[in-house]
Amino acid sequence: MIDSSYIGKVEKAHRYANERERFTFLNLQVVVRGDNSEYVVTFDHGQWHCNSEYFKAHGFDSHTMAVEKLLGDMLFQADGEKPAAS
Repeated sequence: MIDSSYIGKVEKAHRYANERERFTFLNLQVVVRGDNSEYVVTFDHGQWHCNSEYFKAHGFDSHTMAVEKLLGDMLFQADGEKPAAS
């Protein structure tokens, strides 16, 4: 038998998950499966990094942009402001 406090926690989790403004990613690491290889993208307090050659030369690439688009307004910004919802 499931106790009532568990049910309340599940309901609260669903509510939180639907309120994106409650979340701010400070750092993360994700593997992006590109067309040619897998790339490790990291985000740490507003700073992106990817192990692709393009990122090394330009400071951004399609992998970092894809993760940024995916997480959007939930990412920490160095100025302390969250970006406007897109």
